[in-house]
Amino acid sequence: MPEGHTIHRLAADHGTRFATGTPLTATSPQGKFSDSAALLTGQPLTTTEAHGKHLFLGFAATGWVHIHLGLFGKYTLGDAPAPPPTDTVRLRLANKSHYSDLRGPTTCALITDGEKQAIHDRLGPDPLRPTDPDTGENDPEKAYRRIARSRTTIAALLMDQKVIAGVGNVYRAEVLFRHGIDPYTLGRDITEDRWDAIWSDLVELMHEGVRLNRIDTVRPEHTPEAMGRPPRVDDHGGEVYVYRRANLPCHICGTEIRTADLAARNLFWCPKCQRGK
Repeated sequence: MPEGHTIHRLAADHGTRFATGTPLTATSPQGKFSDSAALLTGQPLTTTEAHGKHLFLGFAATGWVHIHLGLFGKYTLGDAPAPPPTDTVRLRLANKSHYSDLRGPTTCALITDGEKQAIHDRLGPDPLRPTDPDTGENDPEKAYRRIARSRTTIAALLMDQKVIAGVGNVYRAEVLFRHGIDPYTLGRDITEDRWDAIWSDLVELMHEGVRLNRIDTVRPEHTPEAMGRPPRVDDHGGEVYVYRRANLPCHICGTEIRTADLAARNLFWCPKCQRGK
């Protein structure tokens, strides 16, 4: 499942390509979004937004297209002329210069402002969204209040979108390694200072993820060039410390990276570097 940086990048890319004030053509070759696509055709895309793993495409006269890619959803964005769409395309948006094709999402629905707000209300703060100093919206303190009273592991809490939105399996594993935290540490044992450090790190790492359109989490002194080691070869791209490195030696201490199942996802960690809370 794509992590939050991918969805924010999609929001930015749709904004650049389609929020130009010119009317769009919307179609649903698959047929499942045909009625809504007909309502969107001829309208301009006015705004784009992301919260966690949820993408929102705003049309002033009609509402919001709410998209959640889930495990199998994929986007293709390209330049015009668009190729003939396949019958797996749920939603195609097109103008004279660009097109985007959405395939296999968990959710693709036209929703109202109120329905959109209800989605925001059930999600935790997102490291890629700014905190509103007046309303407190997206304040990381909201996440810490839940973490500080929880008997659930911090590894599970970081994946709970109601606690913090947008963090997935890669960022979860990597931020815990970077802060030397045992993934089985209970939320209530994470100090506020430690949480502030985790949040700040996620903000920086995930913004870099948006910029580079990939996840890189190793510090400059641990890159392949700095350490004289081969670069990572993986379809996820980017340099990481522990994610998908089970049974390989830790870049820092040489201890074998461990893996285990936690909440139906694979957890990765170094048992030596991650001893602390």
